[in-house]
Amino acid sequence: MTTSDLTLDSATALVLIDLQQGILALPTARPSGEVLARGIALAEAFRAHKLPVVLVNVAWSPDGGDLPSTDVDRPGPASAPPAAFSEIPAELAALGDITVTKRHWGAFTGTELDLQLRRRGVHRIVLAGISTSVGVESTARTAWEHSYGLVFAEDATADLDADSHAHTFGKIFPRIGRVSSTAEIIAALDALR
Repeated sequence: MTTSDLTLDSATALVLIDLQQGILALPTARPSGEVLARGIALAEAFRAHKLPVVLVNVAWSPDGGDLPSTDVDRPGPASAPPAAFSEIPAELAALGDITVTKRHWGAFTGTELDLQLRRRGVHRIVLAGISTSVGVESTARTAWEHSYGLVFAEDATADLDADSHAHTFGKIFPRIGRVSSTAEIIAALDALR
């Protein structure tokens, strides 16, 4: 499932999706503590190489006025969660990281993520986070449509449902990017020296 011949360059950024207090507390198929630990390891490696780290969280206005209001069979929250839900853990964040707050599944819709990446000359994204089949996949599909190269850190990504995670990594991500592991990505970064 992973690629050992991965190469990265200095135009690569790390984008971590929804590694925030409220989502990390959900019952994911892979323990969220493992995902967070690998996300921290990736972020530290990117920072050590002076490459951009983007931390994406999801939040809504306290009045819930910006919650998605589409007619669906399985609606999302009816009211905005408390502010603590959207907080990024202190052990993950560092001075100089780019923070992007989204209000939809994907991190490009209605945010300045594309601007932040392009102005830094980024053309490839290493992507990880929670949830594989929702926020991560939605972000990945838009990134691919925007012609970003994609690398997915499979072991730094989790879903609420193991089958959904397996489907996305087995059927979708290999068609739009490279599936890799945290260790392989860090090794590719270290090869930049």
